[in-house]
Amino acid sequence: MRAHLGDLLVIESPTTGAARRDGEIVGLHHEDGTPPYDVRWSDTDEVTLVFPGPDAHVRHIEYESGRAQPGRGPNPGDIGRRVAAERRRQGMSRTETARRAATAPDYLAYLEEHPADPTVATLIRLAAALGTSVEALRGGGMDLPPGRGMALLHPQLLQLSPDECRARLSTHGVGRIAVTTPDGPAVVPVNYVVVDDVIVFRTAPDSVPAAAVGKEVAFEVDHVDDALSQGWSVLAVGPAQVVTDPGTVRRLSESAYTGSWAGGRRDMWVSIQPARLTGRRIGTAGM
Repeated sequence: MRAHLGDLLVIESPTTGAARRDGEIVGLHHEDGTPPYDVRWSDTDEVTLVFPGPDAHVRHIEYESGRAQPGRGPNPGDIGRRVAAERRRQGMSRTETARRAATAPDYLAYLEEHPADPTVATLIRLAAALGTSVEALRGGGMDLPPGRGMALLHPQLLQLSPDECRARLSTHGVGRIAVTTPDGPAVVPVNYVVVDDVIVFRTAPDSVPAAAVGKEVAFEVDHVDDALSQGWSVLAVGPAQVVTDPGTVRRLSESAYTGSWAGGRRDMWVSIQPARLTGRRIGTAGM
């Protein structure tokens, strides 16, 4: 039996095979992940040293649902990032935070650096230690507009280089196109891909995005990180044209990463060749 911090230790009933008791592994005593373990039981919230018997098995939380892959470096999940951001904002060390939350410093380090799924009891303790709420650590209010968090203590507005702008445009995603329509200016989101540095999206001939054809338009993508009070935006300006070559249309349709989230039939491909590409990000010195 081998385990990682954050895994669940499940004790099964010898008669039914159902879970009789489970708890979060918050402490390891051997580097190879073999027993014994420090386990915080979900039914009592107490931490005990456990030598698992034949009726116990480990549930590897961090490798489920494709959230992490063995052999990859640290990839913090949203909860861990919020915990770390709030801890740093208050100037607290991991050791002090772990002491206040009655958990192991190694487990707090794991939680901040990996996509973990802590129990409600652990979240309650962490929220109390950090003077915040479980809802805040879980990202409550995700349906609200981004950017409602506190600003950085010493924010800086930094310019992105053309290469950094291209990297953030990436290969596909959701961006916003600004067009002029008979009813006035409009900004609408579209699913897009980037092919050979050209922005391409699919729409319907009678839609608002189709009004971009034959005009110089602005196309914008951005990202707001409420947990760290950071963000960036990239603006591309250039002419929009209908993609008419049958071979190109076929290749785009076959290789599209996703269908339009808006649904419906959208067979008209529009390309934007950026003539100007600029971007900004909010950070601090050294970030």
